[in-house]
Amino acid sequence: MPGFTLDEVRTRTLKQRDSWWTVHLVDPTAVRLVLLVANRTSITPNQLTVAALFLGLGAAVCFALGYREALALGALLYFLCFLVDCMDGKLARLTDSESLFGSWMDYVSDRFRVLVCAVALMGGQYVVATEENPDSAPVVFVWLALAVVFMDMLRYLNALQVHKLRREMRSHLAAALERARATLSMLEPDDDASGAGGGRGGAMSDGGEQAVLRHGIDVLEQILRSQNERETRNQRTAGKQPDLTLPKVDLHQEFRTRFPWYTRFWGALNERRVRTHLFSGIEFQIAVFVVAPLAVAVTGMPAAIGWIAAVAGVLLIAFEIAIIYKLWLSTRDFFRVVDGIDGALRFSGPSDGAEDEGRETGSDTDSHSTLR
Repeated sequence: MPGFTLDEVRTRTLKQRDSWWTVHLVDPTAVRLVLLVANRTSITPNQLTVAALFLGLGAAVCFALGYREALALGALLYFLCFLVDCMDGKLARLTDSESLFGSWMDYVSDRFRVLVCAVALMGGQYVVATEENPDSAPVVFVWLALAVVFMDMLRYLNALQVHKLRREMRSHLAAALERARATLSMLEPDDDASGAGGGRGGAMSDGGEQAVLRHGIDVLEQILRSQNERETRNQRTAGKQPDLTLPKVDLHQEFRTRFPWYTRFWGALNERRVRTHLFSGIEFQIAVFVVAPLAVAVTGMPAAIGWIAAVAGVLLIAFEIAIIYKLWLSTRDFFRVVDGIDGALRFSGPSDGAEDEGRETGSDTDSHSTLR
């Protein structure tokens, strides 16, 4: 058995930024449990994923019973389920056992768990309300179940597409940098040989155009170079999924101009490893499947589930809209950078298939710019 230390577990498994709930209420316990599992057992990350799924199903059974004691137990089981679900990715990173299949298992089991727990929680409250008043028809719980499942899928599908667009833009800018370097390397020999730019394209070969091109290359390198070295395995957002390293691109000039306070806000949260997306799918699940059942167990008011789920849904949508707005501003910055590079290179547009294809990809692909 390998002898990992607690500091080693923290260094290798904690993400650079994570949700505030995970950072403050899950990670302190999860890293210690991961240390115990890694040093004293042969448990694999996939086995932890399966264990988390069964804990979630156990929570669903308690939710379906609907009574106050069962709801409290279900909330506890769901929290334990979330804790174990955080451990599987950490164990995979610690033991270098990340796999694409493990990532698929983790994602599918999470979505299945939310679906089953939403139906069980709202179905249990529907049955309890009907038993208390046979003449009532609390269909609101049916709509709440549908709303919870929809919100969860909206968040995670949007996250996947935003991540996809982010990588598209980063790849396109990296390709533009390579084209700029290649063009400059072809221009400089012509300039040396003829002294007057007699090679290809006169105006492109004079010193002024080369200076502009060099400046453009320097700007791109500054954008792409610095953060590439910081993209280590503890920054992966996909848990156990191996990720192709691409340079991170900061395309938020317009967003920062419109909201100058954001940089200070981001810096304050970043020092605490907390991301600015303060209400994501994680907080939504905790609100619905931990806070809401506990509220009903304590107060005996089934309506508390509806109010808490409604507030959590509004907060989730608000933050998703903020992400989409920030993404829109980032795509505007992206095209400004690309158009500036192409202008310096004197691309004619239709004659360069890569540019047209890249522009089409950037505008049609629903993926995402860097979120800080």
